[in-house]
Amino acid sequence: MLHRRDGSSSGWTRRDALSALTASLGFGLAGDALGAAGGSQAAAPVAEGRRPSVAFPKGAVIRSLLADLVPGTLGRGAVLFHEHLSYNNDFFARLGSEAPQRLGSPLAGPFTGRHFMEDLDWMTEELQAAAKDGVSAVVDGGHADMGTDVEFLRLLSNRSGMPIVKGGGYYRQLTYPPRIARMSESELVEELVRHARDQRWGAFGEIGTSDDITPDERKMLRAVGKAHVRTGLPIFSHTANGKAAMHQLDIFEAEGVDFSHLVIGHMCCYFDPNPWREVHAAIAKRGAYVGFDRVGGEQAAADRPRVEMVLAFLDGGHERRALLSSDFSFQASSKRGGGGGVARAVTKFVPMLRERGVQDDVLHRILVDNPRRFLAFVPRRG
Repeated sequence: MLHRRDGSSSGWTRRDALSALTASLGFGLAGDALGAAGGSQAAAPVAEGRRPSVAFPKGAVIRSLLADLVPGTLGRGAVLFHEHLSYNNDFFARLGSEAPQRLGSPLAGPFTGRHFMEDLDWMTEELQAAAKDGVSAVVDGGHADMGTDVEFLRLLSNRSGMPIVKGGGYYRQLTYPPRIARMSESELVEELVRHARDQRWGAFGEIGTSDDITPDERKMLRAVGKAHVRTGLPIFSHTANGKAAMHQLDIFEAEGVDFSHLVIGHMCCYFDPNPWREVHAAIAKRGAYVGFDRVGGEQAAADRPRVEMVLAFLDGGHERRALLSSDFSFQASSKRGGGGGVARAVTKFVPMLRERGVQDDVLHRILVDNPRRFLAFVPRRG
């Protein structure tokens, strides 16, 4: 995994220096100035000391809730492609009802009062901490069927200064409203396209499947694929810890989805007897991204096998198809709750990769370049 660094340097502007000073560079790349958004939707430009390593199509944007952003101006920090910033307790009660929960599990309940992600002060504090830890933008993967409030997210983005890319759609069978079963595929497509326009979605996601894909979930995947073709919006998926990953790919491919704007999610949790190395490689070889999006947990022991997964993926030559995120969801993971916060994939997991020899330019590619390439799309009228 020895990758050559770009040694070119033309010096920093005063703005670059100030931005670097105000951003606590959570993954330790001080020489590369992978700074945070600095509290502005406009964000700081890419540091002049590092030549941009990604070329974007003419007219490409990353669509946040507050603005269409030119990809190269989205700060110099990490972009977290799958987190959650707005939930309610009803959603967690549904998750907890799927199976008996162990004592102490955050899904064991009781689910009373207001969820911490309904507290604007709390969540503003979390995003401002993430900016200091080196994050330039966050993708929210929640939907109305998960208790996500789009207007809350707009207020949160405006107040915190953190660009938020809104994922949209429907989660999986567990949370579908009853009308989904009655809707035709074409009706779903029209609804998805309309909501994407009206609510300023920047992606479809997280779009999920259960342990066994249901007919409605297949219909949803096809509808999301068609809506992607209509709009150009990228897609990130939810798998049941890697199950049905290749089925998702096949369904999306049949609908004409551009795999350079597709992430198959939760592949960091694929620990069943199937050959995960081969599945990861197969996803990458077909041109989609592999989402290692449950990393940076509060217990390092849980991340050690995930480190091995990422190392194997990089050793296979697939660094351009790797994405990291933490699926931030629980109060115990928040800074105020004593956890690593929204940036924990950067501050907790990335140091473990560095300790195993992953070079800074590779980390830059995974945290900075890859998510921008995934998210940047040329809008279509739909």
